[in-house]
Amino acid sequence: MQTKRAPSLVRYAWLSVGVAVATMAIKGIAFGLTRSVGILSDALESVVNLTAALLAVRVLRESSKPPDKEHTFGHGKAEYFSSLFEGILIGIAAVSIIVTALNRLLKPEPIANIPLGLAFALGASLLNFFVAGLLLRVGRENRSIALEANGEHLMSDVWTSMGILVGLGAFAITNWQPLDSLIALAVAVKISRTSFQLIRRSVQGLMDSSLPESQIQAIGAILNRYREQGIDFHALRTRQAGAHSFVTVHVITPGDWSVKRGHDLLEAIEGEIHDAVPLCTIFTHLEPREDPRTWEDTEIEEGILDSAETKIKDPPGTESR
Repeated sequence: MQTKRAPSLVRYAWLSVGVAVATMAIKGIAFGLTRSVGILSDALESVVNLTAALLAVRVLRESSKPPDKEHTFGHGKAEYFSSLFEGILIGIAAVSIIVTALNRLLKPEPIANIPLGLAFALGASLLNFFVAGLLLRVGRENRSIALEANGEHLMSDVWTSMGILVGLGAFAITNWQPLDSLIALAVAVKISRTSFQLIRRSVQGLMDSSLPESQIQAIGAILNRYREQGIDFHALRTRQAGAHSFVTVHVITPGDWSVKRGHDLLEAIEGEIHDAVPLCTIFTHLEPREDPRTWEDTEIEEGILDSAETKIKDPPGTESR
């Protein structure tokens, strides 16, 4: 059973492009006014935001394409390349902030026009905060890791800005110049964690990781209901490619069933799984209970089905495996 196509999310990526351009300009003005290394590091991250947002536009266009002869399972995995690149860019931004902050610690420079600089930086932060929240919500609702990564990136920019605002405010009160650089270093450590999480999640997606545990549990509950009717299952496999999910399972029935009866059963099972796992393509394979070859393909899914509380049953007359 083939799922319907996911809605286009490209317009949200273009929104992040516009926001990146706007915040980059605002923060550039703020740095020109204050000469704060914290605000400079914030502006540098906005440049990274723009690059990542432009990549997200390209990737979301690619991932929304239907399957073709060269990509028969669709183009959903393109989103993982975007989120991987975005995670790397966030890491680069963190390193650049650390280098700039350490350099400013060794060679202090005066900070000027703090109130005006704070006003500009605060305006950019509020813009990023609202757009990041929108991107995260839409990305999670549509299971778009590229859009979600873009939201995470903007939210990391908000954390950077908030840290810098606190640092500049504290400097205005204490006049202790190293504080500006120390706050920038703390923010760099914070966004480094976001970088690691995005890279890790992207690599897992490229390695064909299985569906989330909650969805596997939902599939297991469906299979259990049919087991109560004397139907059995094995070789359950799942994987996720961007917003799309893929599920395969072998369905075991009595060998004397007609083709139509078996087909109707498969359609019913596929329909229930499709309702439980949105944007899912399902492949089922019908096998006769009496054929010993039916029970040869059981090793890989034992852990999956166990986690879904659906133990593999032995065929009649055989010993437990």
